[in-house]
Amino acid sequence: MSTSVIDTEVPVLQTENVGKTYGRGPARFHALKGLSCEIDHGESVAVIGKSGSGKSTLMHVLALLDRPSSGTVCLEGEQVNDLKPQHISTLRNETFGFIFQQFFLNPNQTVLENVTLPLKIAGVGRSERNRRGMEVLRQLEMDSKAKNKATDLSGGQKQRVCIARALISNPTVIFADEPTGNLDSATSETVEDILFGLHAHHGITLVIVTHDEDLAAKCQRRLIMQDGEILSEEPGAHTAVNNSEGGAA
Repeated sequence: MSTSVIDTEVPVLQTENVGKTYGRGPARFHALKGLSCEIDHGESVAVIGKSGSGKSTLMHVLALLDRPSSGTVCLEGEQVNDLKPQHISTLRNETFGFIFQQFFLNPNQTVLENVTLPLKIAGVGRSERNRRGMEVLRQLEMDSKAKNKATDLSGGQKQRVCIARALISNPTVIFADEPTGNLDSATSETVEDILFGLHAHHGITLVIVTHDEDLAAKCQRRLIMQDGEILSEEPGAHTAVNNSEGGAA
């Protein structure tokens, strides 16, 4: 798959009739049921729903962390279902950044080592990955903490490190799974400002899985899930206000 030229008219991610089933026999559970959706380049999308609705499963399928049981997943218009695991791993590392509620930082490594891990996996040399690591840490005002161990950081600082790690490979899409779930309200607002700033100023596509209605409202579009299906699609509340203001002008 060529990544040198990006056709922004083609959805960056697309699913068609995707199903995901776990278990067999009476214990069989259909986490996704013939789900189809598109996510465009530079879009911010919230995936919301109650626990067990399938929103995290959808994120894992979109992010190539899990294969669907049926249906197709396309990245930049090309089907990726049947690619070899190593190819999928390379695509995932080059195309996506990930931010999780639980941080998933190695407590025994420095901030810089945590941030540059995706580059180390990709085989980038130490001097180059450290240069790029310090660059993204400066963007997030965390360069002074580069030599600190992850255990020495506050929750907000840890999430900044996670955002830096997500940015290190210049991703097309950032997936954020409950990115403010472990943060207080003031820190949550700071993290949200960073994420939506990256979206607005760098054109990074955001896919945010969340229970937080206020966070979801900041996205351009919301996918409301229930029982493994997309129940409805709605514009974000802020988008709707902005559109109505634009129409009145």
